[in-house]
Amino acid sequence: MERVTARPQFHDQLVLLEEQALGALDIVVEQIDRVMEALENQDVELATFVIADDDRIDGRYLEVHQGILSLLALQAPVATDLRLVAALLHLIKHAERMGDQCVNIAKLIPIVGSEPPVVPELLDRVLRMGTAARSEVVEARVAFKSRDVDLANDLFRQDREVNRLNKEVFRLAVAVGDEVDRREWAMTLTLMARAIERIGDNAVGVGEQVVFVETGLFKEFPSE
Repeated sequence: MERVTARPQFHDQLVLLEEQALGALDIVVEQIDRVMEALENQDVELATFVIADDDRIDGRYLEVHQGILSLLALQAPVATDLRLVAALLHLIKHAERMGDQCVNIAKLIPIVGSEPPVVPELLDRVLRMGTAARSEVVEARVAFKSRDVDLANDLFRQDREVNRLNKEVFRLAVAVGDEVDRREWAMTLTLMARAIERIGDNAVGVGEQVVFVETGLFKEFPSE
């Protein structure tokens, strides 16, 4: 009789953990919005807020991680439930890594100074990368929430655009000229672009977990 009452409680806990993990992706979207605004406006104060707010994602990671370990230890999930538990471990780790990349971008913003020698075309590409990566994170959340394999597979298509823009950033940075300040600014933006590219990769990783939960097979999406 105790086992009968335990399983509904287990599923309630699993639903709560999924909501908490998906909430971490919502925080990531907020962080992307803030750090891209900080970059566009050279807002050092906002960048500092992004760095400080990473504690929210770290705290959420610990909550979900510990909750999942408790479920594994006390409830011994099987079949689909076990796949979901494993996928949530990956999801929350991807979210934590995306938050770290937002912090990496934010830490670079003060380095270039209050009036950097902006090359508009180069800045435009990085901001477009941010918009595209944000879209990936939103789509990954929807795909996981709805267990939509087709939407998860579409993340690879979106990520190709992020990768294309990343290559453009590098090309434009190389061609920026010999002026030291401009070169330093351009190299800093290539580091930011790399961080954004990693956010996209982690969003794709969430999509891979959707396929795993639904099919029981781990499908690593192709990379370029």
